[in-house]
Amino acid sequence: MTFGVDAKGVYPIAATPFNADMSVDYDSVDRLTEFYQDAGATGMTILGILGEAQKLEPEESLTIAKRVIARSRVPVVVGVSNPSFAAMRRLAREVTDAGAAGVMLAPASHLRSDEQIAAYFHHCVEAIGPDVPWALQDYPLTLSVILSVPMISRIMKEHPSCVMLKAEDWPGLEKISAIRKLQAAGDLRKFSILTANGGLFLDFEPERGSDGTMTGYAFPDMLVELDRLHREGERDAAHDLFDAHLPLIRFEQQQGIGLAVRKYVLMRRGAITSDVQRSPRSSLTPAGRSEVDYLLERLARKDPRARL
Repeated sequence: MTFGVDAKGVYPIAATPFNADMSVDYDSVDRLTEFYQDAGATGMTILGILGEAQKLEPEESLTIAKRVIARSRVPVVVGVSNPSFAAMRRLAREVTDAGAAGVMLAPASHLRSDEQIAAYFHHCVEAIGPDVPWALQDYPLTLSVILSVPMISRIMKEHPSCVMLKAEDWPGLEKISAIRKLQAAGDLRKFSILTANGGLFLDFEPERGSDGTMTGYAFPDMLVELDRLHREGERDAAHDLFDAHLPLIRFEQQQGIGLAVRKYVLMRRGAITSDVQRSPRSSLTPAGRSEVDYLLERLARKDPRARL
C-alpha cells in the first residue's frame, strides 16, 4: 500500500488526544493509532484541522508525527499547512525523513484570485521539495478559498508531486464528476480523490468516482465496510449501512461542537482516554452527551458492529 495517484480506501483523519492538564496524551496517541489500523484503515492522516494542529507547539507536532509513523503499518500523511513557509519546510522534511508517506497542504485563508492560489502552491512545493508527495485539501467551507475545477487542474498540471485531492467542497458531487470527465478525456492526469465533509455524502461519492474517504468519523470500521460494499457493487447494502449511521454523522457535523461530539464518541469507544480539547474549544452539555448516548444506543440496534 502506497500513498500515490492510485491510493484507494480509507485514510481516517486522526484526532489529537489531550490530558486534563492540556498536555498531549501520548498513551492515547498510541492507542488511537492502533484503533484506526485495527479498523482496517488503508492509511492515516494526522495533524489536520480535526487534529487541532493549529493548537500544537512545533515540537509537539513533530513528536506526535514520529510516534504515529513509528507504530503505523499503513501509510501516514501529515498535515503541514502553516502560514510560515519555513515552519512548513521544517515539519515536512522532518516527518518525511521519519518515514511519512506524504504530506497534506491546504490553501491559506487569505487567498482569493487564481493567480494568488497558483503562486501560493508554487511556494509550498518549493518549501517542502518537489520530491515529496502531497495531497491538496479543497475545503472552502472552513478555509474560505474557492478551488474551481480549472484551478485544481492547473495545480495538478504544474505540480506532479500532488498525488491526491482531498475533496470536501459542498456541494461536491458534480465537482468530482467534472474532474473524472476531464481525466477520462485525457485532458487531466491521473490522481487519487478521497472525500471528507465528515462523511455526509459518502452514500453517493464513490458512485461519482471517488477512490475512498479521508474523514474523521468516529466509526472508521464503518467507513472501511462502506468502502468495501461500494467497491463490490453492493449498492443497496452500502446505502443501508450509511443510512444507519447518518444521524450520528449529522450530529458530528454541527458547527461549533462537532469536534466535541467526535472526541466524546472516540472516548466512549475506548480509543482515547479523555475528550478534552485545547482552547479555543467547545464542549458538550450534559444534555448534548445524553443525545449522543441515545444515538449510539440506536445505532447499535441497527448495526451490531457499532456496539460499545
